Formats: sequence, structure tokens, C-alpha cells
Amino acid sequence: MASVTMAFATSHAPQLGTPPENWDGRAAADKKNQRLAFRGEAYPYDELNELRGSAFAGELSVDIYREKYERCRAAIDELESFVRSSGVDVLVIVSSDHKETFTDEELAPFVIYWGDTVQHEPLSQADLDAMAPGLAIAEAKNVPDVSTTRQCHSELALHLLQSVQASGFDPAASRMLPAGKFEDHGIPHGWGFIMQQVLKGDVPVPIVPIFVNTFWHPNPPTADRSYDFGLALAKAIESYPEDIKVGVVGSGGLSHFVIDEDLDRTVLNAFVEGEAEPLRGLRDDVLVAGSSEIRNWIVAGAAANAAGLQAEIVDYVPAYRTEAGTGCGMGFMTWKSPAA
Repeated sequence: MASVTMAFATSHAPQLGTPPENWDGRAAADKKNQRLAFRGEAYPYDELNELRGSAFAGELSVDIYREKYERCRAAIDELESFVRSSGVDVLVIVSSDHKETFTDEELAPFVIYWGDTVQHEPLSQADLDAMAPGLAIAEAKNVPDVSTTRQCHSELALHLLQSVQASGFDPAASRMLPAGKFEDHGIPHGWGFIMQQVLKGDVPVPIVPIFVNTFWHPNPPTADRSYDFGLALAKAIESYPEDIKVGVVGSGGLSHFVIDEDLDRTVLNAFVEGEAEPLRGLRDDVLVAGSSEIRNWIVAGAAANAAGLQAEIVDYVPAYRTEAGTGCGMGFMTWKSPAA
């Protein structure tokens, strides 16, 4: 029988692929944002800055950006070493789509991709030029230089589809991704970050992509439902008849576009303590904007908890880019056997 032998989770925000000298590249967009989500409310930038007392002005020097960037890249390198030394046979990668792939034509809370392969396509210069300021420099690092076919484990994916249905879930099934925003049928950046930035383009094992609709009205799953899906996912993996080692990955988060260190610490500490209730209890009005991607961590972490793995924080780096505290709480975590 298969087993979940390791897991990890990582942020994938643009600052991770942006030179520290350009870390404030998205600050202008933040300052124009009239609905910055923070603790269940939405604020124009100036009101948020007043509420938080411009408390993060001291975080905005290039020297601080550089130190935090280097910490983040060191954590990413540690995750790569963790994967390559783990001996896993498959990576089940859980992330969220920014309507790069699925659109209002069809939005499912959960989608399991069960194709034999998936395309990973470069972005055209026109695509990069059309992106909002501060995004293109990072997004270019989430795709290969040339059209690349990534191997998938279709048999495991099909088993997961059928097994989680038996546990009371009805995920959508995709055997071929739609053309999507870039009209290339390619896997989007949440998975691209894992393959390109964590694994440096050299993906050693097949993958199973799982999509969670974290962002989009009207049907993101609740935190409680996400946790239960992670439990069902672990059960499904462990019922697969082939003797293989499976790693589970959560890609996205933590809090953004407004950093909430208390929220991030609640999430990280709950995983370290193996406690489900702080995660199940996260409200829908907190899991909005980029913070919604915490759902991907919940799915992966619940699966790891069910497998008896122990969480360890690799690093946590609040990467501020404005006085009001916008940016991203960068989190990096592993789960491994307690014996290890």
C-alpha cells in the first residue's frame, strides 16, 4: 500500500522571485487598492495605514529587503534538499488557480488532474508586458524557458478521485487543462513555483496536481471542509494498492496582501502542535485575497497530520513592502516522520 512519507508547504508570492532592490514594485498597486482585506474588514490603503499607525516604515530599507530575501531563498533551497533526499515516488501538489486555468465557465472547490502528462509553458513577451507592475519579473521565474512536458501519475490521480468520492467529496476531474488565460493549456504558477523555483526545473518524480478554489466567489471551501478534504486525501493515498512513497505539497499563502503575523503564527503553531481546531476555525472573511491560499496549507497539512508526520518550521519571514504592512507573510514548513 502507498504511504504519505513527507510533506512540505511554501509561499509562492512574487517577492520570492524578485530581486530585493525591487521588492517595493507592488507597493504602488497596494496604495491604490480600495479593498485591502485585514481581519474580516476591507480598507482603502490610507485607512489601513492609519489603523496600523504606519508601523512598518522601519521594514522598508533595501538592506532589510536583502536580508529577508536571502532567508527566503535559503528556505527554498532547504525545501529542495528535503524533496531530493526524501525518496518519494510521487508529489501530490495542492495549489490555487488565479483564473489562469479555470474561469467563471466552471469553478469547482476541488479539481484533481488525472492526465498522463501536463504542459508547462513559457510566457510570451506579450504576456509579460501585459502584467501589472512588479509581477512579470517574478512570473518569468515560474515557467521554463521552453515548452516542457511534465510527467504525472494518472493511475494514482484516478484512484484519488474515486477514493475521495467514497469519503463524501465530489471533486471535478480534469484530464486535459483548458486553454486558460494564456491559451496554452499549461499548468499555472502555483505549481510552476514548485517545479521551477523549488526544484530548479528538474522535477525528479511524477506529480498529481490538485486545484483548490481558494479565491473565487461563490464557492471556496471553508477551512473546516479543506481540513476534511486533506484527511480524505491521506486516506485515499494510503488505500492505493501500489507500494509507493508519496509526498504532499501545499503551495501559496501565508497572509497577504496585508500581512497578519498573528494569523500566520496561529497557522504555523497549529501545525507544529498537530492541532486541528485552530485551522478548522479560521473564518471565511479572514481567508480572503492572498490569505485565502492558507487553504492549500490546510489540505496538505491535514494529510500530513493524518499520516502521523511531524511539522517543523523551516522559516517564517514577514516581507513588508509598505508602511501599512502590505506584502506577504512568507512561510516554509516541512512534515516528516517523527523517527527522522
